[in-house]
Amino acid sequence: MSEASDAADGQRLFVGGRWVVPDDGYYEVVDPATEETVGRAPEASRDQVLAACAAAREAFEGWSRTPAGERAAVLGRAADLIRGQLGAYADLARAETGATTATARAMQVGVAVARFRRYATAEPAEWAIPPQINEAGPMGKAGVMGALAVRQPVGVVGCITSYNNPWANPAGKVAPALAMGNTVVVKPAPQDPLSVYRMAEALEAAGAPPGVVNVVSGRSTAVGEAAVASPDVDMVSFTGSTAVGQRIAEVCGRDMKRQLMELGGKGAAVVFEDADVGSAVAGIGTTFSFYSGQICTAPTRVLVQRGLYDRLVDGLAAYAGRLRVGDPAAPETVVGPVITAEHRARVESYVELGRKEGATVVAGGERPPLERGFYVPPTVLADCTNDMRVAREEIFGPVVSVVPFDDEEEGIALANDSDYGLIDYVWSGDVARAFRVARRLRAGGVGINTVGRNMEAPFGGFKKSGVGRDVGSYALHAYSEVQAIVWPG
Repeated sequence: MSEASDAADGQRLFVGGRWVVPDDGYYEVVDPATEETVGRAPEASRDQVLAACAAAREAFEGWSRTPAGERAAVLGRAADLIRGQLGAYADLARAETGATTATARAMQVGVAVARFRRYATAEPAEWAIPPQINEAGPMGKAGVMGALAVRQPVGVVGCITSYNNPWANPAGKVAPALAMGNTVVVKPAPQDPLSVYRMAEALEAAGAPPGVVNVVSGRSTAVGEAAVASPDVDMVSFTGSTAVGQRIAEVCGRDMKRQLMELGGKGAAVVFEDADVGSAVAGIGTTFSFYSGQICTAPTRVLVQRGLYDRLVDGLAAYAGRLRVGDPAAPETVVGPVITAEHRARVESYVELGRKEGATVVAGGERPPLERGFYVPPTVLADCTNDMRVAREEIFGPVVSVVPFDDEEEGIALANDSDYGLIDYVWSGDVARAFRVARRLRAGGVGINTVGRNMEAPFGGFKKSGVGRDVGSYALHAYSEVQAIVWPG
């Protein structure tokens, strides 16, 4: 029996380098495809969360003074250990999240491995930006101080992660935070925490000292609240809804804690008449297949120039109708379930709301005839206007709303008429226009004729989609403070 589990075969917490029996018992983690129990997750008490934060604080001094190369070696060994268990870990991720096998292997566990390796080879972590020496200033050179800008770790980072990707999302926080010399307390989403404990096991086996990595979980909101409010936590990195992010930001603001917020999205796909219809349909169609629409970067708000409107709607409807919905373990499945029965009901309520608002359901809209599992079919809502709730609110499911526009100015105005601004998209055969439009979109990222991402490009949002940027070297910046050292010239 693993040290990480107790005699009742429940997952233990990971606090201060020890696997700890939870004070408040266990709860069942449910497979959204079969509705069967995947495992029993621990429910931490407030005191145990605070103990985890205190352990991270105690470990910080030693870890931050550990040479960057040694910290990087721990991350590299963890990447190798996770890669060695890719099949088993992908099976667990599939069971916890309902992601298809291909997605669990490549985009969940596979991306986590890549992220640990990426930050194991930082150049080096302490110098996330090149040293900057300023030898003069506006007063001239005589008697001017020399100045060196260096990056220092923030301290203890509370990492609160989302349910849609229990491998890549935590790895994207933990790896750069550790590389920069921070220690972490990870609070995974209650729906799928077991994968995060496997990540902690890999880091422990890779040589992370006690207290450098801590994991606490629970269904109670008190678990996350305790981590955010702990005086031992210097920074909170959160991925999740805007509403929860706003509450976290309020708490952080009282103590001036650093924040990195990746929040909601309602990505606009602006499709011009000269676009390649097949490319646009395939790109927008990732909303249906990628995590069953449970992703903040999805192009769920489709804005189409009128001359192409009917063709694009027909193309999306046909595309959605061809996608296989069902058991995510089956190789032919493209669309798995959403995370819970409650979330399925929420997504279905938006489809019904769209009907009441005047939208036309041209694909999907009815629950698939499957005996078990929380399935929502790929759904296309046509005849929408930008003021409808289905076009403004984040549904977080395999649903797209299609809105027509007349000219470039209207398309840009509609795209920017949103509370969100995470990632937008432009499809056009005129590359110059596509770049011109992209520069005017109020979003943290813009894809031109693609939904692909460059994993070294900064990631984050405008408006209510978040605060800060991460990914690539930007993540090293995010988990550090800039310090100026000056000396007589």
